[in-house]
Amino acid sequence: MTFKIFLSPSQKFWRKDAISPYLKPFYLCLGFFLAAALSGCMTAKPLPKANLSEPGWTVRQGQAVWRPKRDAPELAGELLVATRPDGSTFVQFTKTPIPFAIAQASPRGWQIDFPPENRHYARHGAPPARIVWFQLAKAVLGRPIAKGWTWRDSDGDSNWELKNPSSGESLEGYFSQ
Repeated sequence: MTFKIFLSPSQKFWRKDAISPYLKPFYLCLGFFLAAALSGCMTAKPLPKANLSEPGWTVRQGQAVWRPKRDAPELAGELLVATRPDGSTFVQFTKTPIPFAIAQASPRGWQIDFPPENRHYARHGAPPARIVWFQLAKAVLGRPIAKGWTWRDSDGDSNWELKNPSSGESLEGYFSQ
């Protein structure tokens, strides 16, 4: 009898009353969860830890003063910027003994950690233009920085300045190596 319903050309399986009214919410929820499960998550896997002692890394260390936004107080700390010819970068800003920002990028993705705030972000593709640490790595490599940022590097001197006039964020410093 059940097979007759499915096989009979005169009967339509998806009639308005073919599904019990009690099962409609169940099928709706099931469809929603199935769609959510199949869509997947776009968060990238964490990048492997940068081993700066491997060949190919160019490491610069120095001091910097960071102002996160126009009204924020300045933070002075130690800065480490490491770059590779393949475009991989590693930037760490530390106010001893706490690292404030750790940014890492590779040709396949990027990640940034703010340990004092227990925040971590990672994605595939190019890093966001609004994050100063990624713009600093580009500037140090001699690559064009994002629109809205300005880079000033004193000729023959190790002093530099990176600013975003619209947000008021700035980073000034020097490299000792």
